[in-house]
Amino acid sequence: MKSHWKILIWLVAGALVGAALQWWVPGWSTSRIAVAADQRAVRVVSVPEGFSLTRGDLIARLIVARGSADERLERVATPAQYHAVIRRLGQDEVVWHETADGRLIPVTLSLDPASPRARWLRPFNLVADLFLRLLKMLIVPIILTSIVTGVASLGGGEEFRRLGLKTLAYYATTSFLAAVTGLLYVNLLRPGRGASLGLGPSAAFGEITQTSFGDILLRVVPENVFAAFGDNINMLQVIFFALLFGFFILQVKPPERELLTRFFQAAFDVMMKVAQFVLALIPYGVFALLARVVGTTGFGVFKPLGLFMVTVTLALLTHLLLTLPTILRIVARTSPVGWFRAMSPVMVTAFSTSSSSMTLPVSLEAVEQRGKISNKIVSFVQPLGATINMDGTALYEGIGVIFLAQYYAGTSGFQLTLGTQVFVLAMGLLASVGAAGIPSAGLILMVTILSSLQLPVEGAALLLAIDRPLDMLRTMTNVFSDTVGSAVVARTEGEVPLATAPAAGAG
Repeated sequence: MKSHWKILIWLVAGALVGAALQWWVPGWSTSRIAVAADQRAVRVVSVPEGFSLTRGDLIARLIVARGSADERLERVATPAQYHAVIRRLGQDEVVWHETADGRLIPVTLSLDPASPRARWLRPFNLVADLFLRLLKMLIVPIILTSIVTGVASLGGGEEFRRLGLKTLAYYATTSFLAAVTGLLYVNLLRPGRGASLGLGPSAAFGEITQTSFGDILLRVVPENVFAAFGDNINMLQVIFFALLFGFFILQVKPPERELLTRFFQAAFDVMMKVAQFVLALIPYGVFALLARVVGTTGFGVFKPLGLFMVTVTLALLTHLLLTLPTILRIVARTSPVGWFRAMSPVMVTAFSTSSSSMTLPVSLEAVEQRGKISNKIVSFVQPLGATINMDGTALYEGIGVIFLAQYYAGTSGFQLTLGTQVFVLAMGLLASVGAAGIPSAGLILMVTILSSLQLPVEGAALLLAIDRPLDMLRTMTNVFSDTVGSAVVARTEGEVPLATAPAAGAG
């Protein structure tokens, strides 16, 4: 609880500091586009990289809009008129530049770096950027070591192979169902459409959305795995290699297999410590990020996050209260109400700690003693699930990335294609396998997928403001899915979950 209150206090403090800067320190908007006079219009002299405008374009008028709703037209005949319109707008507004040849080009405004408020925000920018760099630093090592360790832990015996295949089949199925549920809700409610987040468009996003599904498959296999390790954009290749490497660890002789397994387990333990250290800085990172965002754009930037939270919550509750109970009833032939009652200590612990790893001791005891499942199954399925089964995380990653992609597609003029959504679905599923069982680890995966799409990672930083309550919900979904997995595997092994006594052979 202390960490929850600490994050909340620093979040409020960052918002208040940003609001104070917004209200009392002068600042003005800029399009970062230099213009000059040209008869009855203005001519573009220079434009930053990433915009569709080019040098020499003639701008006839500006269409001032919030999101996708056109609010008013501003004719500009001189550079002075152009800059006057831009300076009086907010940084959360999108201004469509209408060229003399009839093209409409959206430009997101930013805070003028020469303004007094921008100078006051520089220390907060430094802390926020440092925090984001620390998160990026964790991406490759934590996913590589966790996936290799999880796959290698299957062991080499026939019984473990059988249990491993059943467990992995269950985890793959439920994670896929969760991710699809998330994509259905985010496409139905479209929380990112018309949002005003105050983030600039990405030119590279258009290149990603135009690739075919075959191109996506080719990007899975690395030509040089060490090159893939050195670039967060190639995380799908890292995940593919880690799965392959972990599988073939099981094929070598026992001395080498044990050595490699111990090495990657030790490396994963170290990375968990490093991740805990970095995520312990979340209150201060939130403070700097909130101060920067609110100080730059005001509170209007958080308006679309309300619908985003509703979308995530509805999708999580659908998976938790409909999909998983259906699996319990049909496959495990177990009463969902009885199982919810038996697993209540697990769900309360998961909700309060936001950590699958910290909940593991409680889930081991509850599934074996209250769920009446043998120790043989519990000791195998539950630790593996805490490592690789992240239904709520897969769901959240898909919604979060598509939410941001909907925003960038709207402000950049690109279409959010089916191929891109399939790519996000695959990345969310594979990246969730490597999610650390610690609070806010989903943020690391969000940065991973955004980097793979070449989208600005600042979008994930915005979601930090409402990450904690959603993290509690998705962790509860993750660990409940783990317990359902134990019930499903136990039923396929001839055991009866919720029986009056542990099944025969319980160790």
